[in-house]
Formats: sequence, C-alpha cells, structure tokens
Amino acid sequence: MNGRMSKTKDASIMVMSGTKDAYDIIKRLSQLNKFKILATTTTEYGAKIAKDSGADEVIEGGLDQEEMEQVLKNNDIKTVVDATHPFASNATKNAINAAHKEKVTYIRFERPKLKKMKNKHIYTAKSFEEAVKIVLGLLESSSGDEKIMHLAGVSNLEYILKKIDRKKVYVRVLPVLDSINKCLDLGLSQENIIAMQGTFSKEFNMALMKEYGVSLMITKESGLTGGTPSKISAALELGLDVVIIERPEIGGLSEEKVFNDINHLVNHLIK
Repeated sequence: MNGRMSKTKDASIMVMSGTKDAYDIIKRLSQLNKFKILATTTTEYGAKIAKDSGADEVIEGGLDQEEMEQVLKNNDIKTVVDATHPFASNATKNAINAAHKEKVTYIRFERPKLKKMKNKHIYTAKSFEEAVKIVLGLLESSSGDEKIMHLAGVSNLEYILKKIDRKKVYVRVLPVLDSINKCLDLGLSQENIIAMQGTFSKEFNMALMKEYGVSLMITKESGLTGGTPSKISAALELGLDVVIIERPEIGGLSEEKVFNDINHLVNHLIK
C-alpha cells in the first residue's frame, strides 16, 4: 500500500528511508518479526524497494513537519529511525521536531564520515553554492575546453547549470524517469546524461571518466555506502581535480541518539 496509512493501522516503528542503509535496516527489523514497520520515502522507486525489503506499510512522498506529526499520531508510532541521506537535512530537522512534539523516540542512523584526504587536486566546499565558485575558479585558470562529471545527485544539479555551460557537464543519475526528466528539464542533452544504478568500483569510475574526457569531478561526502571513496580515488589516479561538498551540519542532532553501525542500532531497538 502506498499513500497515507489509515488510523486503524498500527505501526510501532517508522523508518525514514530512501538509502541503502535504510533498506538494510528495514530488512533486519523485518526478519526479527517483532515490529510493524512503516517506511517513508520520497519516490515511487524508493517505495518499491522499502516494500521489497520488508516494510509492512509505505508512505510515498515528502512529509513536512506537520504532516509527519500527523503520521506519528495516526499510526501510534513509538520510534522514528531516521536513515535518510546525510544531505537530507530538512527531512532530519522535521523528524526531530515532529518526534519531540509527539513525544516519540527519535534515533538517527548516520553513515560514518570519511577521513579527510590531503591532495593538491582536492577542494572542499561547505555548500553547493561554494562548490560552484570553486569550479568557476578552476575553469578560469584552464584552457577553456574542460568537461565536468557531476556525481553529486540530480537534486543539486541546478546549482551547477546556472553558471556553467551545459555542454560541458556530464551527470550520472539513477535510471528512473524522475531523475532523467529533471535533467532534461534543466536543459541537459540526452548525450550528457549517464543513467545507471549502483556503487561502482574505482576501475569502472576511471573508465567512465576517461570515456567522457572529463578533467574535473564534483561529488558529495556521502560516505562509503554512497561510493564516495571509489569516485575520489578514480579521479585522483587520472589526475583530475575533485570538488567535494561536505555534509551539512544539522542543528539539534548532537543531542539525539545517533548510530553509525546497523548492528548496534538493531540491538538497541530489541533491548
């Protein structure tokens, strides 16, 4: 079932999904046969994976704080497990506030951060706006025919395309209609869209970068699960410049219970 759950349907745990981590958590909890699991996700594709992973019910579509409060109340949720992407800061803020309002336990699963690398080709940015400024600076000091590979997600692509010639930007996105249509709506040509799913090896990333002849890569610090290390190592081995957007700092999260290990999180829930 997709859509809003009815008031008569009970779910003890809500897992905010959309990531591989979330689906692994749902699968682990489902195997215990101890909890009713309500999953939330923003896309139809994510809803299918959440259901396949073992969620009893799925709510598809983004929830603001007020909507989340209503879902918690209507479905008698006892615990919220927030396993959203490290860059989904608004979703996390809404979840914390909604959980506090409804007196529901909030738990965050946070992917371990990567150790910072020191390399003359690595540039870090606190935001996508800052990343664009860095890219523009690098392009100004180049020959002018450089190409860019954007591996930082389709939702943030517009920041780059506002300032940089679309013909120079190649973007890798999930092979789902929403992602591809957004690229097309932003003015990218089909030949600049690389639609594929997976966390790829360094060798595969290198082959892709060489095939498109790029000289600069943009990515997010999405951790090991997001394939960030293999992207960075591939680019560096080819001598490319790498612009890494750091994770946003989320106010209030430091006061919540945060796990970096799925086993520890599940063990905590079954105590």
